[in-house]
Amino acid sequence: MKSEFNLASLQNGSDIRGIAIKTSDHDITLTDERIEKIAYGYAVWLKEVKQLAVEDEKKPVTVSVGHDSRLSADRIKAVFIEGLTNAGIDVVDVGLSTTPAMFMSTQFDSYKCDGAVMITASHLPFEYNGLKFFTKDGGAEHEDIDFILQQSDWENVTWENNQGKVSKAPLLNDYAKDLVNKVRIGINDKDMYEKPLTGRHIVVDAGNGAGGFFAEKVLVPLGADISGSQYLDPDGHFPNHIPNPDNKEAMKSIQKAVLQHEADMGVIFDTDVDRSALVDRKGDTLNRNNLIAVISAILIKENPNTTIVTSSATSEHLKTFITSLGGKQDRYITGYRNVINRAIQLNKEGVQTSLAIETSGHAALQENYFLDDGAYLVAKILMADANLKKEGKDFSDLITTLKQPVETDEVRFKILPEDIQATGKKVMEDFSRFIENETDLSIEPANLEGVRVNTSGQYGAGWMLLRMSLHEPLLVLNFESDQAGSIKKLRETIKDFFYEQVDLDSSRL
Repeated sequence: MKSEFNLASLQNGSDIRGIAIKTSDHDITLTDERIEKIAYGYAVWLKEVKQLAVEDEKKPVTVSVGHDSRLSADRIKAVFIEGLTNAGIDVVDVGLSTTPAMFMSTQFDSYKCDGAVMITASHLPFEYNGLKFFTKDGGAEHEDIDFILQQSDWENVTWENNQGKVSKAPLLNDYAKDLVNKVRIGINDKDMYEKPLTGRHIVVDAGNGAGGFFAEKVLVPLGADISGSQYLDPDGHFPNHIPNPDNKEAMKSIQKAVLQHEADMGVIFDTDVDRSALVDRKGDTLNRNNLIAVISAILIKENPNTTIVTSSATSEHLKTFITSLGGKQDRYITGYRNVINRAIQLNKEGVQTSLAIETSGHAALQENYFLDDGAYLVAKILMADANLKKEGKDFSDLITTLKQPVETDEVRFKILPEDIQATGKKVMEDFSRFIENETDLSIEPANLEGVRVNTSGQYGAGWMLLRMSLHEPLLVLNFESDQAGSIKKLRETIKDFFYEQVDLDSSRL
């Protein structure tokens, strides 16, 4: 006899994710029945938590629903819309979209949706899909997903209502026009106001996700040459590479395109365009620490003394760089909602904070609703790049003083027992005690996540960070060093400790 499926297992932080297409390795977990139930849970959340009058027949609640290029998107959308309309909610079906555009449907005067739902699983393989939820206040939090999944049943729709209506709208077109307008205003070129990117050659790699619009509907109207752009057509098989700016293969793909076509800039997005990264004309990648440095330099110039909130696994060189520009770095814990909420809280406390950004590429600017928007991030950099061009420079010149580490590495240890959190916590405590007895290794006291270790002496200047993975049963160990050969030496030093951890798979060390 099969045990009853627990909807809570579909929670992935502040999103919902599951298997939407059956494969030889996976059965479907995002079934039609479960998706419909989740729609009812979202409706209850809108009424009970967000205090929206979903039973008001004169002024019905309106929710936009969109999706990225995943193969299962149409099935999930149809079922979810049916659930919402059964609950008396009007739906705007916007079709192919991006996660940031979905949030903007709650802000645009021509839409003014009360809520928005994006069907996406970011960069995960094709068989996955999921749901992200928004209201005018921003994205759902972890505790909101808890509530939605707990209330996911028709029996919780207790209010009287009429069947909701469904309409369609070209949200992605409207979002693109808004971006174009913002770039024109930001550059404010009196001679080429309509086409301020004339003369710029920009290659876009959308990885067959939803980001292809950026080339044709944003860059072309602004005058840019987009020849050499690749994988712009939506294709949920993702036949060319994983659409992920944090993936080495994906970054090599855009690097190659930039160099081959002698472009000024390369732009790459993840599937739902809440993350992005860049390549400069020399083929150098600007993701992770380099991307954080570029946008930090721009925002610190505009907002002197501002604070930049980052995730924990950032370079010590980045902190030095931000400080040298007159800014401050607040190194917080992993998770895009975590860094965003930290930045919002700091502003409430009177600490001027312009940016929340993860090394994975999630970048949320205060001036843009603290929305992690990969397309807006690129647009902001394009504005700065246009002004730098007048000085004979480009965006990569912003980080010439950012010191680069000699070596970096990462090891991921699988946690074997079912009690993942308790096991991970114990290993980190033991690791901290182990480090205290080692020469030339010291615990960094100003650290909020995991165990950060500073290296010196025989290892040269550098650091290690052992932390829990946000979404997987893993402990992640990051290394960075300014001395060649040091990471190999560090691995040797810590090898016995990790091999003795019977609750970890340490084979990758």
